[in-house]
Amino acid sequence: MTAAPAVRTIASVADAARARAAVDRVATDGGVPAVDRVRFRTALTARLRRCLGRGGAWELRIQVRPATAEQDGRVDVSLRPAGPRPPGPAGDEADDEPSLTCPLPHRPAEGGLGAGLPLSEALLRADEDTAAVLRLLDEREHLLRLHREELHQTNQGVLALHADLEAAARAQRALLDAERAARAEAERARRLLTFLGDASAAVTASLSHTAILRCLSALLVPEYAEHVDVWLFDEEHEEKAEDEEGGGERPRAAPGPPGPGPEHPAAAVTAARTGRPQHAAPHPGNLPGVDDLPPAARSPRRPLLALPLAARRLLGVLTLTAPGPRFDADTTVMLVELARRVGIALDNARRYEQYRDTAETLQRAQLTDLPTVPGLLLAARYLPATRGLNIGGDWYDAFRQPDGSLLAVIGDVTGHGLHAAVVMGRLRTALRAYAVADDATPGRVLTQLHRMLRHLQPGLYATALIARIRPGGREVVWASAGHPPAVVRDDAGTVRVLDAKPGVMLGVPVPCAYPDHVAGLPPGSSLVLYTDGLVERRARGIDPGIERLGRALAALSTLELEQDPDAAADALLKTLLYDSERDDDVCLLLCHAEAGPEPRGEAARSAGRAEPAAGGAARGSVEVIRREGGRRESL
Repeated sequence: MTAAPAVRTIASVADAARARAAVDRVATDGGVPAVDRVRFRTALTARLRRCLGRGGAWELRIQVRPATAEQDGRVDVSLRPAGPRPPGPAGDEADDEPSLTCPLPHRPAEGGLGAGLPLSEALLRADEDTAAVLRLLDEREHLLRLHREELHQTNQGVLALHADLEAAARAQRALLDAERAARAEAERARRLLTFLGDASAAVTASLSHTAILRCLSALLVPEYAEHVDVWLFDEEHEEKAEDEEGGGERPRAAPGPPGPGPEHPAAAVTAARTGRPQHAAPHPGNLPGVDDLPPAARSPRRPLLALPLAARRLLGVLTLTAPGPRFDADTTVMLVELARRVGIALDNARRYEQYRDTAETLQRAQLTDLPTVPGLLLAARYLPATRGLNIGGDWYDAFRQPDGSLLAVIGDVTGHGLHAAVVMGRLRTALRAYAVADDATPGRVLTQLHRMLRHLQPGLYATALIARIRPGGREVVWASAGHPPAVVRDDAGTVRVLDAKPGVMLGVPVPCAYPDHVAGLPPGSSLVLYTDGLVERRARGIDPGIERLGRALAALSTLELEQDPDAAADALLKTLLYDSERDDDVCLLLCHAEAGPEPRGEAARSAGRAEPAAGGAARGSVEVIRREGGRRESL
């Protein structure tokens, strides 16, 4: 239960002092700490001074409220005028101020409000409270100093930590920059090595000087050079250099012009004379393995790099104009190595061309001129391969036997190059020797060639097809040793493929006797012998090519074949080879029997053997005669 408030009248300073002493006693008995008492007393004193300054009597109400379950105990103090409200300064309404409240940890003793304290004791107690506050301030100041020192040490530690972190960050940035630079350098080196590998593969993939130089320009411009110039020495200079310096292994320079001249810069001429890379620029490049020269007259501001193209000897000079203000050292090392590989590629291309020319010359030298046979028109074509070293081994031949018949031969020796061309010559010579015998038929000639190769040339294989035609006759006798079948076109335009089962290849280590086959070849008919390079394609095989040959032969007229057999042979080649490069040699032998009076005896002999034209395929069609099954197919 809340006690009634104690009311004191304040009219003088003494009344105010007594009232303050009474309130202080309540706070002291209630266990209020000294600091809180001083604050409460100071606030009450300030309010009492304001009231006394306004004059008049004032009522000080002191209400002690004991602690309850809802709130703690406290003491409330308020000031109200005892009479009419005295005038005061504007805005100074003391009676409107809220009550002063001080929490009471304990309930004060009964009667404390009325008794109060003597002024002297209250003054001494106030001094004790002040001393307690001062002690507390001293303690707080001491703690503050300690905290300040601790904060200073902390700040120093933080600063040192920040300095360490900054140093660590700088070191980490330096490491990251170094790692980034190393990665960039490694990536650049990888890119240069990748380019060198790709460029080397590109320039060595071809055996043509023109293709190599065109590829080189496309590779280097514009990333590694603004302009590319290649100076290749001619054969005369190279042979002279080889004669002067002997057959040493060191690359040697061919004699160049005496001075720079208008065609080649001085750096290229110096590189040609010394065989060392040269760099011409306003300032020294200090490039590894490269000599420095004054700037070129034609490019005084852009650096030039002249690189020798060397293999067994110096073949030429590659001159590059820098794409920027200077050549980079690593890029220069790559370019020097690329120039060395280009020199090897050019040397390989030149040696390949020499080898190819030699093989082709030997091959053509062994191909005979076609004989003149009454009643027969002959045309032959030989085309070397356009890709690779696939030259040599294919041959044709046509000559008359002692009995007056014509022996037409087509053949293909396994392998290519000079060896194949030489073996082809031997085989051709042996075939002519066997063909002069009185009983020599196509099958017997092939049998003797097969026996010779088995015993005298082991490991050598060849295919061949021999056809014997008698002038004025109506048939052809032929035999084949693993060769693509011949094609026959009659006067009506019907085309037949003579695909009787051929014998084994010549030289295969098994005994074989080649049989003779007979096919009709009446006047106005044409017989076409060829090698596989004409009809075989990697993606489609040989059968579609034979069908194309048959259609091309059927498209020709008898008049075209008789008027110009060479033009007819060219037409066949153009039709079959226009859409592909030649991976192999091509041989074609066209034999056309002129239309004319038919010998009676020959007509009687061939009447039962020639394939009938009546009821056959229409003009321009292609028939394949399958002798094993006896059936006829139109292609």
